[in-house]
Amino acid sequence: MDNNLEDLIKIFARTTDEKLMLKLFEELFTPSEQKDLALRWDLMKDLYRGIPQREIAANHGISLCKITRGSKILKQKGSYCRKILSDRYDDHLRI
Repeated sequence: MDNNLEDLIKIFARTTDEKLMLKLFEELFTPSEQKDLALRWDLMKDLYRGIPQREIAANHGISLCKITRGSKILKQKGSYCRKILSDRYDDHLRI
């Protein structure tokens, strides 16, 4: 793994305060990059809820290609994103 990426991962893992994490995101990522990350997570949640890919594409005004990656991730055995979504939302009225 790239040393810079490893360094960033350690920093993110150590940052447990939400306000500091927001500040870190604001300092490291442009508003456009932050919007892209938020969209990616929103797509993952929609996919997890079982919303059809075409409906997600129409709702967000994006191509199906952008959604395919998230769909593949959620189908992978041992997907950490799927575990996070399951842990976060299965106990509370499915998103």
